[in-house]
Amino acid sequence: MADPRGFLNVARADAPKRATSERIGDWRDVYAEQPWETWHDDVAQQARRCMDCGIPFCHSGSAGCPLGNLIPEWNDLVRRGRWDAAAERLHATNNFPEFTGHLCPAPCEPACVLSIAEDHTGGAVTIKRVELAIIDTAWATGSVVPQPPTVSSGRSVAVVGSGPAGLAAAQQLTRAGHDVTVYERDDRVGGLLRYGIPEYKLEKCVLDQRLMQMRAEGTRFITECDVGVQLPARQLQQQYDAIVLAVGALQSRDADVPGRHLNGVHLAMEHLVAANRECAGDGPAPISAAGKHVVIIGGGDTAADCYGTALRQGAASVTQLDRYPEPPPRRDSERTPWPMWPLLLRNYPVHEEGGERRFAVAAHRFAGDASGSITAMELVKVRAHKDRDGNRSITPVSDPFTIPCDLALLAIGFEGVGDLPVVSGLGLELNRRGTLSCGPGWQTRTPGVFVCGDAHRGASLVVWAIAEGRSVAHAVDAYLTGHSDLPAPVHPTALPLAL
Repeated sequence: MADPRGFLNVARADAPKRATSERIGDWRDVYAEQPWETWHDDVAQQARRCMDCGIPFCHSGSAGCPLGNLIPEWNDLVRRGRWDAAAERLHATNNFPEFTGHLCPAPCEPACVLSIAEDHTGGAVTIKRVELAIIDTAWATGSVVPQPPTVSSGRSVAVVGSGPAGLAAAQQLTRAGHDVTVYERDDRVGGLLRYGIPEYKLEKCVLDQRLMQMRAEGTRFITECDVGVQLPARQLQQQYDAIVLAVGALQSRDADVPGRHLNGVHLAMEHLVAANRECAGDGPAPISAAGKHVVIIGGGDTAADCYGTALRQGAASVTQLDRYPEPPPRRDSERTPWPMWPLLLRNYPVHEEGGERRFAVAAHRFAGDASGSITAMELVKVRAHKDRDGNRSITPVSDPFTIPCDLALLAIGFEGVGDLPVVSGLGLELNRRGTLSCGPGWQTRTPGVFVCGDAHRGASLVVWAIAEGRSVAHAVDAYLTGHSDLPAPVHPTALPLAL
């Protein structure tokens, strides 16, 4: 059984990071490599802090992990040094623990029972650190091997989109014996994992090793094919017995600010994609922060990704703007009681590397020179509030003031799927959220066409994308064969526990 006093005897310790002066000079992983024995001993001690609670909220779908990761089980296996068995339990619920281990904000940790009274317990178990150590060990020891199907169903499935949801659906369906082809409109497979996530957060060799496994299992990938353009959607329906739409929700939200037309004002994804392509060897990025005063509008993950990317490109300065007040450093138990996802100030590793963040400010105007290029940004201090309908809005509370700006990046969220030819080609329409609706079995109103991931949910977490990919695979398998033994961790209407 687990050590019931482990959290009293072992202090929480997050994974060590490389020195900031070192890591902003390259694109390698932020976290430091450790000697094998030291690394395993440290992680085993962290796993010892898990009590194997009677009701483990960490893998509750609404409060913790939507994949239902068997966290107490693989924590205890790591504590006892059974790394291979831990990897088996981890893979039982998660196709790609290396993706979640690097990218997921770990809602499992604030849902950990030790988060109820952190002053007394020392904080939640370092679940994300243990998870990543398990899968890194599994790859290093060669225990991650292809799992091709033993029997073919004779049925074919097209998966449109190769982000985490599409890849999870494809791997599950391939292993169930179906003939699966993944279509990707970009020149490389991976979707947002490839071109949206900076190299320092997810080195692309991590993605490539998993794609090698999938190819060895029999999944086929076709790149540079925009379904609905190069390949008519109706033709896709004729070729395959089922279609899974995992096209993401990358329609960026724009800013209605005077001066938006100026050169040097870009959407965040334009910057991130260009930087990732440069890292991949495609030549210098057309949008670079080198030597520039960079201002990023937005307070979420994408804004932080632009922040770290700009620093590595050699920006003269980096400023991140958030229209909302600075959150508290610790959980406010009245506003977001345990086990809810807490409202608090989230410091990403990039915020240790330089630059500054400003809260309760908003862009008033982009100012430019005679050539039409941005040179400064006018800001105003604002007060955020909700109207009678619960919609958020802001009110200026100061006169405009100016800061230098040669590159402005808009990271203010996403509005849904956008105008994709494959959607209209399959006879589908977007709902009021800009996403695709489905029934309880993940099927859209077009028979044989299913949807999952951000295309269904809207921009969300990588862990929810994988959970929906696994769930849609169950639905497609049942649709094709009349029955499915594949897991379905989430329902299409499932929501995280939040205000």
